[in-house]
Amino acid sequence: MISIDGPWFKDDLGRTLFLRGVNLGGSSKVPAMPDGATFRKEGFFDHRHVSFVNRPFPLAEADEHFSRLKSWGFNILRFLVTWEAVEHSGPGIYDDEYLAYLRAVIEKAGEYGFIVFIDPHEDVWSRFSGGDGAPGWTFELLGMNIEKFKDTGAAIVHQTHGDPFPRMIWATNNNKFAAATLFTLFFGGHDFAPRTTIEDVPVQEFLQAHYIHSMVKVAETLRDLPCVIGFNTLNEPARGYIGLKDLHSHFGELQMGISPTPWQSFQLASGIPQKVDVLDRTYFGVKKTGEHLLNPGGETIWLPGFKDIWQENGLWGAGVDGQPELLQPNYFSEVNGNTFDFLQRHYLPFMVRVAREIRKVNPDLIIFIDNIPTFQPPRINPDDMDRIVFEDHWYDGVSLLFKRYSPLLGYDTLRDRIVLGASAIQKAFNRALLEPKLISREKLNDAPVLIGEIGIPYDMSGKKAYTTGDFSEQEKTFDRSMKALEANLLSYTLWNYTSDNTNQRGDLWNDEDLSIFSRDQQADPGDINSGGRALKAVVRPYPVRTAGTPVSLKFDYRSGDFEYQYLAEDSLNAPTEFYLPLLQYPAGVSYFVSNGRLEIDANHLKALHFPEKSGLAIVRFSREVKR
Repeated sequence: MISIDGPWFKDDLGRTLFLRGVNLGGSSKVPAMPDGATFRKEGFFDHRHVSFVNRPFPLAEADEHFSRLKSWGFNILRFLVTWEAVEHSGPGIYDDEYLAYLRAVIEKAGEYGFIVFIDPHEDVWSRFSGGDGAPGWTFELLGMNIEKFKDTGAAIVHQTHGDPFPRMIWATNNNKFAAATLFTLFFGGHDFAPRTTIEDVPVQEFLQAHYIHSMVKVAETLRDLPCVIGFNTLNEPARGYIGLKDLHSHFGELQMGISPTPWQSFQLASGIPQKVDVLDRTYFGVKKTGEHLLNPGGETIWLPGFKDIWQENGLWGAGVDGQPELLQPNYFSEVNGNTFDFLQRHYLPFMVRVAREIRKVNPDLIIFIDNIPTFQPPRINPDDMDRIVFEDHWYDGVSLLFKRYSPLLGYDTLRDRIVLGASAIQKAFNRALLEPKLISREKLNDAPVLIGEIGIPYDMSGKKAYTTGDFSEQEKTFDRSMKALEANLLSYTLWNYTSDNTNQRGDLWNDEDLSIFSRDQQADPGDINSGGRALKAVVRPYPVRTAGTPVSLKFDYRSGDFEYQYLAEDSLNAPTEFYLPLLQYPAGVSYFVSNGRLEIDANHLKALHFPEKSGLAIVRFSREVKR
């Protein structure tokens, strides 16, 4: 069905594939029963008695959603599955009802012609540290009381913080004690917590083995479904404390709000109050805005009979004066006196292990590689893993963080600076989305690149579009990212499609609202486009299958003008196939071809180009004018 040929995806006739899809779905991060939307505190801590059946939607709704996504031209789904969904009841206890549902809904996706890859999704480790992914028992078996995370500053969680929940604050949990500790143990327990075990098993082995076996259960459930082409290893992992050279300083890719340093976090977890910095993120960087006394009541996260993990492993303890003392300041930056490369020493072996175990179930699966945010992936040799895809993520940071359209002010992530002017912003975006291809060429043997997450917040400018119906700001914002994808000839899965998105609560997770669909915009259920948001920029024509090698791709959603250039190979004896959305061309299309002939199939929203000779072919579409 799909193969890898250098940097390209290919079909069984040798044509180059462009994959266009969505993440399904945003609310899959939280349980369906009881309703796990993060603004709901009731029942939150009863984490063993939940169900993710009907995430991303009930089977009764599957035809509706898959029909809509198919009509919008999508052909691939990044399907979210959390470790918690599979193994929430306890180690080795798997939710067979959920696995049966998972098979049924993905089987239905295959009937609609979608290809699917499984995304084992996590953000900041777990729902109980402010994100999603790992079961609650991963904390409890280490002696952590998840009900004390708020008091000790170990995590900022919507359910215990309440409303309003600060925008993007959830991501700062990677810098806080709960998530940072678990990621350190998960990837580097052998090096940094050799005295820590769970059920007499070294902590790193216990956590990794249970995570991987849960994903193996998923692979076994889907083993014979031809639409399932691959597995990601783990969504957006973090390194925890590994590699930090200064435990007295703030760290992490996003620093906002009440921000204890690692050393302060260790003390807070053990009941020692701390005065910590309050930080704010502005257009021009991070600034300190004040201080806050955390844990004045001296609460501890450690359950009776348990001791602080880092104290137990000799990182800190009582000094000669009885006060807490950091005994090994370089603890996380050296192993046996030697510095090391986290990516090669800890992350790569984990990915290799996931790939090996998943491919024992199905050797044909493609492995999708996520990088750690703001880090490049490790160098991967063919002997480590073959048939891989670099599944990078990228967002327009200004719109995501500040939830507003800025036509003349943007941020160049590669050069770490503000850029001014529409042209400069677009060039910065284009450069940023070229970077994954350059990285893949250098470190991943020129593996194909698929941008696994890219999108915008729809609740911009105080959600005014939800009352006015005018999504022009969202269209302009979205279009800049889409143009950058097209300029770099990239495949992608948009973040996201949430079937139960609402105007009030967005994707039901940490008040994020990035879904391209919402029931609350669905004025006419009989119209397949009703409920779609900013579709003029989202739903775009593209070459689905190319009988040759792509050269360039451009589309202007305002005018409908489309141009594609490719090097045709007539030896393939197959046409180049285009998706032509009715939404963009309601009155039909005009076209130009430089090489060969074109057939338009308006009923099936596609065009077929038959080049007459090998060499450069140019295909252009434009809107017919209504008469």
